[in-house]
Amino acid sequence: MAQHFSLAACDVVGFDLDHTLCRYNLPESARLIYNSFAQFLVREKGYDKELLTVTPEDWDFCCKGLALDLEDGNFIKLADNGTVLRASHGTKMLTPEALEEEYGQKEWKHFLSDSGTACRSGKYYFYDNYFDLPGALLCARVVDSLTKQNSGQKPFDFWKDIVAGIQHNYKMSAFKENCGIYFPEIKRDPGRYLHTCPESVKKWLRQLKNAGKILMLITSSHSDYCRLLCRYILGNDFEDLFDIVITNALKPGFFSHLPSQRPFRTLENDEEQEALPSLDKPGWYSQGNAVHLYELLKKMTGQPEPKVVYFGDSMHSDIFPASHYSNWETVLILEELRGDRDGKPEDAEPLEKKGKYEGPKAKPLNALSKKWGSFFIDSVSGLENTKDSLVYTWSCKRISAYSTIAIPSIEAIAELPLDYKFTRFSSNNSKTAGYYPNPPLVLLNDGMLTAK
Repeated sequence: MAQHFSLAACDVVGFDLDHTLCRYNLPESARLIYNSFAQFLVREKGYDKELLTVTPEDWDFCCKGLALDLEDGNFIKLADNGTVLRASHGTKMLTPEALEEEYGQKEWKHFLSDSGTACRSGKYYFYDNYFDLPGALLCARVVDSLTKQNSGQKPFDFWKDIVAGIQHNYKMSAFKENCGIYFPEIKRDPGRYLHTCPESVKKWLRQLKNAGKILMLITSSHSDYCRLLCRYILGNDFEDLFDIVITNALKPGFFSHLPSQRPFRTLENDEEQEALPSLDKPGWYSQGNAVHLYELLKKMTGQPEPKVVYFGDSMHSDIFPASHYSNWETVLILEELRGDRDGKPEDAEPLEKKGKYEGPKAKPLNALSKKWGSFFIDSVSGLENTKDSLVYTWSCKRISAYSTIAIPSIEAIAELPLDYKFTRFSSNNSKTAGYYPNPPLVLLNDGMLTAK
């Protein structure tokens, strides 16, 4: 494969919406998502009222890349070889001794060295995006509460209530019915939670369009919520930018399912209509699959194998499946790169929003967690009289395995020429080559040269 990647060489440019084209004001959106679940658990399911109170310090627990073992209530951080680097029971971190006793140096019981571990299962849940992360803090606090009540009795059985909370707040009709807490609040004050797209990004989208690229939006959000977001961040004429809009895409299944399992559907007043046997023309659709979409792209471009690049923030829903199943180029939006320089989240909030909203300042979700350490690397205790060694995390390994490049935001590349040549991760099997504009500082330290 070529060493460099260029947007000019792509025929089709696709985007995820939430946390990719649409950036959220993370401290505010995290609190809203947390509250939408906590209030449901307390009011509808009788959980402890303590769940409703969150301190700024509590947010330090949130770190992308954690897995929750649903049977024993433990959160774990995995090394690239599947061993457990750190773990907590609820929010309480395991001591090195307890970690060794519980997990030792062996692979985590649910780990599969190939792609299989990416799948969610009834036994564990991976937290890999900013919609999920507030749920990690909530589940950890639920485990704390249940452990106190039940003297540590296992297995835990709270997950069904979390799923009910998702259904209550985020089901397809919730936006229209003003159901739950999340959608009514976003409608009431979108400026509190959303960042509008900078002019540079809007101009870049038009530049792609003018260069003859087909532009697509593929989001798992429903059409009504998608429309609200796009109007707010891009303007009322946002539909002029995209040739194809696919909502309720139910990723990662959009990429992995057969056409017969997940046909496209038309929409009428945001209601899904009959299933389509194939996709014949550009437009706005619901659900669907990458196979039928690619057939349409062949027709639209006149190419037997049109080259597609897809931008997304979730390894589980966007990057891994688009790369693995569809063989698309992938650009990972990694906000951890924003929070990496000098320990301060670079440009975490626009100036006009600083101090505008009340409440003590919580740690932005893209900043380093004191409890969990770096998203990219961690140290493993050496044997007696030997130094600790640094290893890559499983999350870091997957970035270089499945992303063409990784960037902190679309804004970071919007002013580059379309034929700018990015260095791919795969150019020399490098763990750092594909990060633009710079690799995370922690990967540049000399110590990582000796990482296992």
